[in-house]
Amino acid sequence: MYQEPLPKEYIDLPQEEIDRRIEAAKAKLGKRLVILGHHYQRDEIIRHADFRGDSYKLAKNAAAVPDAEFIVFCGVHFMAESADILTPASQKVILPNLAAGCSMADMANLFQVRNAWKQIHEIIGDSQRVVPVTYINSAANLKAFVGEHGGTVCTSTNAPTAVAWALEQGDKVFFFPDQHLGRNTGVKLGYDPNSQMILWDPFKPLGGNTPETIQSAKFILWKGHCSVHKRFTVEQIEKARREHPAVKVLVHPECELEVIKAADLNGSTEFILTKITESEPGSIWAVGTEINLVSRLAKEQPDKTIFCLDPEICPCSTMYRIHPSFLLWTLENLVEGTVVNHIVVPDKIRDDALVALQRMLTVCA
Repeated sequence: MYQEPLPKEYIDLPQEEIDRRIEAAKAKLGKRLVILGHHYQRDEIIRHADFRGDSYKLAKNAAAVPDAEFIVFCGVHFMAESADILTPASQKVILPNLAAGCSMADMANLFQVRNAWKQIHEIIGDSQRVVPVTYINSAANLKAFVGEHGGTVCTSTNAPTAVAWALEQGDKVFFFPDQHLGRNTGVKLGYDPNSQMILWDPFKPLGGNTPETIQSAKFILWKGHCSVHKRFTVEQIEKARREHPAVKVLVHPECELEVIKAADLNGSTEFILTKITESEPGSIWAVGTEINLVSRLAKEQPDKTIFCLDPEICPCSTMYRIHPSFLLWTLENLVEGTVVNHIVVPDKIRDDALVALQRMLTVCA
């Protein structure tokens, strides 16, 4: 989405002044305001957040503060949409910078998914039931598609439960937009990535597959990925083990399967945070996820050695678009009675997407 440039008076402000004015605006708004900060945000944003967490946890945090009039979501667009879907119409969800999107979420759009669904069913007819599962890192209209077609949303935490449920409902899982989370989840459940999974490329007829492979596949995985987690490699893990023989390697399940196999542990952002926080002093951790979270863990837990697997550093570039100046601009507008960047999911999309999200809450409770 397009974001208008900031007004001149917000450009090049010293960080100290930005912090002071943000806190002043927060004080004026009081309980009318809640600020949510995703773990991948820079420290300059996190210090002002009332809640911090991954996308799903923050959406639940938003739903748990019904008295707040304004929910300022320092994350990316699909997260703000999920928060709007899960909160009452009386609350206004705001994204400080509309340009904060998600490259993975953008790899699957509704037109492409509908076209794939049509092609799949032209091949299999009524002989098999396909259950769609969308990662929470997807647009609201894809969540609505899933709700309409009897599927569910999943997170990186509950993907195994959600996918297992889907396979109880039908014969195949159509998983989008992240192929790696889908593949890693299937492997965790005991399925063979070579014989039971196919990759769907939306730019090729039949997704680049044959009618025979579509008929026989248990998993149809969308050709999407996270640009941050794709950077982590087996070579980086081997290097970490050479340099730190006692290291534990912990990566996110959006990484490629080979990386997951080479690591000691894998799990969601919240899992990574909890596992490291609960570990013994003196432990050594090589982490395969976004650098802001890894750096924050290292700073907050100096009794441990915590470093990022990627030596070139790997920030989430779209998440990084929530600059403190945008947060300040948002809050000072609210103080003046102006709501900027209000995220509103249309009712038709909202209703079906809410079905999918509530199904996830029920299935994965």
